[in-house]
Amino acid sequence: MIRVAVDTPLRQTFDYLAGAASPVPGARVRVPFGRRQVVGVALECAAGSDVPHEKLRRIGEVLDTEPVFDAELLALLRWAADYYHHPIGEVLFAALPKLAREGAPTRRIRAWWVATPDGAAAHAGDALRRSPRQRAVLEALLARGGLDGEAVGALEGGAREALATLVRRGWAASQEGPPDPAADAGGPPPVATLARPSPFTLTEAQQAAVDAVLASHGRYGAFLLHGITGSGKTEVYLRLVEHVLARGERALVLVPEIGLTPQLVGRFAERFAVPMATLHSALTGAARLAAWRDALSGRARIVLGTRSAVFAPLAGLGLVVIDEEHDASFKQHDGGFRYSARDIAVMRAQRAGVPVVLGSATPSLESLHNARLGRYARLALPRRTGAALPPRLALVDLRAEALRNGLSTFVIEAIRRHLDARGQVLVYLNRRGYAPTLACTACGWIAGCASCDARLTVYARVARLKCHHCGADAPLPARCPTCGYEVRAVGQGTERVEETLATLFPDAPLARLDRDVVRHDEELAAVLTRVASGDARILVGTQMVTKGHDFPDVTLAVVLNADQGLFSTDFRAAERLAQTVVQVAGRAGRGARVGEVLIQTEYPEHPLLTSLLAHGYEGFADTALAERRAAGWPPYGRLAAVRASAGSLQEAVDFLGEARRLLAPPRGLRLLGPAPAAMARRADRYHAQLLIESGDRSPLHRFLAEWLPRAAALPGARRVRWALDVDPLELF
Repeated sequence: MIRVAVDTPLRQTFDYLAGAASPVPGARVRVPFGRRQVVGVALECAAGSDVPHEKLRRIGEVLDTEPVFDAELLALLRWAADYYHHPIGEVLFAALPKLAREGAPTRRIRAWWVATPDGAAAHAGDALRRSPRQRAVLEALLARGGLDGEAVGALEGGAREALATLVRRGWAASQEGPPDPAADAGGPPPVATLARPSPFTLTEAQQAAVDAVLASHGRYGAFLLHGITGSGKTEVYLRLVEHVLARGERALVLVPEIGLTPQLVGRFAERFAVPMATLHSALTGAARLAAWRDALSGRARIVLGTRSAVFAPLAGLGLVVIDEEHDASFKQHDGGFRYSARDIAVMRAQRAGVPVVLGSATPSLESLHNARLGRYARLALPRRTGAALPPRLALVDLRAEALRNGLSTFVIEAIRRHLDARGQVLVYLNRRGYAPTLACTACGWIAGCASCDARLTVYARVARLKCHHCGADAPLPARCPTCGYEVRAVGQGTERVEETLATLFPDAPLARLDRDVVRHDEELAAVLTRVASGDARILVGTQMVTKGHDFPDVTLAVVLNADQGLFSTDFRAAERLAQTVVQVAGRAGRGARVGEVLIQTEYPEHPLLTSLLAHGYEGFADTALAERRAAGWPPYGRLAAVRASAGSLQEAVDFLGEARRLLAPPRGLRLLGPAPAAMARRADRYHAQLLIESGDRSPLHRFLAEWLPRAAALPGARRVRWALDVDPLELF
């Protein structure tokens, strides 16, 4: 009897009788499930079943002779299902590319053409005497026993058209070809792994970091590489991967954003002469499957990707790298399986017995806490490489400044000064569109979303109003729909700031970097090329400009609105703000000239800002960790959030209230709520949450394991959408 997991929200596995062949654990199978045939993953053989033997159904087909999840990866995924209290089937299928979930073969299938018996007879006769191209292709098919697409393309001109004609006439046919040995070959890596040696000499701190990680070869060790921006963290990664490849092992490198993937791939491709696989959500289904196959077969010696790449099949793993480990993009916030790729990557390294490096200029407070407890070894890169010096930071008090569309006079003059000195300028504002609000100057009407508790964002260039939460889109009205008076855009977004800067500095070419203008890798590359070449003198952008980009000629960085995270109800808001300010500041002065950073605020005396300026990120972290300890918030406590949405707020709150009453929490564990989300209505659904807080991890997980099945059995569980988020990064 075979225990099988299928892609279903049911928290169970399913028992089947073996068919003609018995699958190995970790292999995919096709099984009857209700009235459908679905793909599942065989987990184990079992001696018996709770289901009567006569009711057990047989596995229809074994799709893999070798497992897609080896024993190590399968155990990791089962651990993740337990830790996040998520159905094992959904966890396993989250680790597969879409086409593999549908049953696509694990090896590359070559298109292959052969001559048919009728074709052989035609060749033996004189049927092709007037068709020399078709005859030449048919001769090649017969002589070589078949041709793949590449071989057909290598024949003389017109071969593809001639082959198509042969297929139509029934003299040639396509079929599944033999595996491509070049594509599916695993085995030992090439003798030469370097495309070219490093052009850099490591600093003393970089060399110490490399030596420390290499000293843990063959065993688990977690290393927090805390390096200021421009200190050469990527070069440390490259040197470590070089040593791993030389030992015949493989490396897994995770980055938080798709936008960083092409840059890092470029750096790795310049350095190493080995196959790489990249995995991220912007790939087509076929490209993602191809990269996953390269990882599974062993052909790819380096796997580089975003969040889901943590599940890549990698036998012979020797190193895990997590770049920008603090980034919230490593956490799956919505959808089905809500996991932290960073935390799973650390667990994967621990189970594999290999070192893991977590790099950041602004480490998460959890990672800093782990370093202070000795769980992580802290490796410091305190200085920039080369002659670059840290930038000078200053606060601009908006209460004492005249403003022009969000730009203070002081900032405008600073921009002019840096442009005159042939520097580049970066302006950061984490708000897309032209303005966040459209309001009537007479009656006070505000353009709100009909489906969300949110205001519509103004897009002036296309004369539209858009909702950033549900995607609603409407024309921009010329007058107030309530009283007929004129309306005006209130506040600033990147589009408006770009317009203002273009008016103020007409001779300075501008570029904008946000999700409204950059949707694909090619568009991102075009913007980055303009900035790197100096064609764009001013760069305006949102969070995208903070993601590890290297702009050596940027001498001034401006944070237009530093106040957004100062008074949030989310206890992590201050941490995110501090990280953003430091990351933006790190874009300035990376070349030969000292950079300047200006932070606009109406609260220059706020402790967070004064601490950042006086003591840097570590000083802020000391204060923030002390506050977290006093409040019992992570990393000094553990959280889980149960989130529900329904057609009415009362229905969502009632379900969570009923779920709360199911089980009395043990001592040391508190239930907070239920309460409406800060934005209760989104996309015509109402959202609420229940927080579960514990001083320790074990009691929390014991409680969840007992409580979840009871909650799932509630009648209301079928009427609302609800999900559990363990270790949430955002409290809605």
